[in-house]
Amino acid sequence: MVEVFKTNVQARRHARRLLTRIHATFQEYRASFDLEDCDRILRVECRGGLISPACLIQLLREAGFHAEVLPD
Repeated sequence: MVEVFKTNVQARRHARRLLTRIHATFQEYRASFDLEDCDRILRVECRGGLISPACLIQLLREAGFHAEVLPD
C-alpha cells in the first residue's frame, strides 16, 4: 500500500528529522519526501499492511507541520 501526502515541510533537515521519527514510530513504513514538488510530497509505503493516514498527520502536526492526504 502507498499513501501520498501534501505537506508544508520545506527544509531538508526537517524532512530528515521527520523521516527518522516516522521510521522509528512505524517500523514497517518506508517514507520519503520530494521537496522539489510544489506540494512538498511525503510518500509512504507499507508492504503487507495498511497505512494510517491519521496517525501520520498527527505525527507531523506534533512536530509543527501540516500534512493532508492527496486524492488519487
